Amino acid sequence: MLIDKVTLHLEAGKGGDGVVRWRREKGIPYGGPAGGDGGKGGDVYFRVIRDVQALSNYKSKTHWRAGEGESGKKRSMHGGDANDLIIDIPIGSTVYNVDYDIKTEYNTDGEIIKILKGGRGGLGNENFKTSTNRTPEEYTKGKLGESARFDIELKLIADAGIIGKPNAGKTSLLNSLTRAGAKVGDYEFTTLEPNLGVYYKYVLADIPGLIEGASEGKGLGFKFLKHIKRTSCLVHLISAEEDNYFETYKLIREEMGKFDPELLNKKELVIISKCDLVESVVLENKTKEFTKLSIANPLTLTLFDNASVKNIGDELIKFLQK
Repeated sequence: MLIDKVTLHLEAGKGGDGVVRWRREKGIPYGGPAGGDGGKGGDVYFRVIRDVQALSNYKSKTHWRAGEGESGKKRSMHGGDANDLIIDIPIGSTVYNVDYDIKTEYNTDGEIIKILKGGRGGLGNENFKTSTNRTPEEYTKGKLGESARFDIELKLIADAGIIGKPNAGKTSLLNSLTRAGAKVGDYEFTTLEPNLGVYYKYVLADIPGLIEGASEGKGLGFKFLKHIKRTSCLVHLISAEEDNYFETYKLIREEMGKFDPELLNKKELVIISKCDLVESVVLENKTKEFTKLSIANPLTLTLFDNASVKNIGDELIKFLQK
């Protein structure tokens, strides 16, 4: 199951305490202050990664804290700084800092951002020595680190969303390209949640099948139109078994437009799937109407031909790199 929203309570680490220590060295009759300062508390970072399942790591544990700085030591030695806490979030996440009312989108793969600062270490008694106070007992405790609550929602789930009517072959294409191992069946609505796979460095999502009236809640409803909104571009599959390819294409586009007109602005690759089920002359005649949309030659695919699958894969890479 895709976890696309979590709330996390995050805390940077507390600084280590300063300490009271004394020199015990030969030749220094009265000793002297030698308490070291405490180490710094750990910071908290977000690290953006290309893993849409990253939020599942935080499904059951929602409170995370960076390490505390080490207390100061004798002989004026500082305590060690604490380890930082790194929270992995998927690329395309929107993060809302509830306590500070700040919303930020993270769309750069590999980006690492400090979000909470660890507390400073306290001062050891060596810092309080003066000409009139040679044996200070004063020290300070480490400061608390920053803390906040964050609502994290995955807005973009994939580089490309594979769309089309039920049984257009979306899941089979995903499996062929990425070895996702998603469930395939010879009936409508086999896919109830987006299936995900990685093709080279690109994340592909098999979006559950759309039917006429989906924008009004029919079939699997508008819940799954929402997933289309969360992809960078679209791969539109139309089964060669359809009576009218162009009308099928328009139907899906109409449902998308009713749900959100902005979906129609996404760049799109059109593929006629299951081409082994029709004769080539029929296929040619049925694709002619696409010239109305300047899609003169939709790609064709049969999953039973390795060369056909490879060609689609090559064309998909070119498409994604544009």
